[in-house]
Order: sequence, then C-alpha cells, then structure tokens
Amino acid sequence: MKMAPKLTLDDAKVIMQACVSEAEAINVDMDIAITDDSGNLLMFQRMDNARVTSIDISIGKSFTASAARKSTRAYGEISVPGKPAFGINTSNQGRFSIVAGGLPLFADDQIVGGVGCSSGTPDQDEMVSQAGVDAFLELINTETQPMQACN
Repeated sequence: MKMAPKLTLDDAKVIMQACVSEAEAINVDMDIAITDDSGNLLMFQRMDNARVTSIDISIGKSFTASAARKSTRAYGEISVPGKPAFGINTSNQGRFSIVAGGLPLFADDQIVGGVGCSSGTPDQDEMVSQAGVDAFLELINTETQPMQACN
C-alpha cells in the first residue's frame, strides 16, 4: 500500500488567499481554480471583474497541472508541431490546457493538486498561480518544522 499526502480544504483556502492577494497586487481580477491530485475541483473563485470565458480555462489549467503533474507552460512548449506532445490539448475532452497559468502542487515529491488561473496574460496567470504554490510550500514547510520551546 502506498501512503500519499492529500490536499485539504484548509490548504486550498491558504492557496486561494495567496492567489487573490497576488491578483490584487497586480490589479488583475482572476478566475482561480484549485484541484486535488486527480484533477477534481476543490475550490474555485471568480473575482469581481474576472472574465466569464476564463472560468473553464482556469479549471482546465488546474486539471492539467494536477492530473499531468507538469505546468501548463511546459506542455505548451512541447505541444507545437514537430514536438512530442503535439495535439495533447485535444485529449481529455478538450480539458487539457497548454496555456501558461497552471502549476502542480507537490508535497514530499507526491502530487497533491494543482492551481490554475486565468483572465490576465499567460505570464500574469502563472504569476498568480505561483503565489498560491509558494504559500502552499511555506505552509507545509512550517508544518514539518519541529516545535520550538518557549522560554
């Protein structure tokens, strides 16, 4: 039997807050999706002025990052004609995204989920997703640190 860490709703809340904070900092309202290790939606938020057309895109980015365990930017780079993943974006009923903005979430080298953002440029989307990943890594690093005695 393999024991694997799982992303919790509390984890997703920390990730979401970091993404929202970063989106506010760059002044771009985003659609933000967080999925579990199988690509199933755990949490979604559409900021006030985020694009309605980006709802499915953000969910697809998060699905791809978690289910395929690689950033959507990385898949975009290898999915052009002549590259090994050409056409992969047509897989999974078209849910597979090759546009930057989806990042996987790992804990102890195990996939636990993904975060996907959309409504800005691909670089802005990825920047906001990265804020969520960074917050998650900080959270798990804090949880694994031994408790310090207070004097």
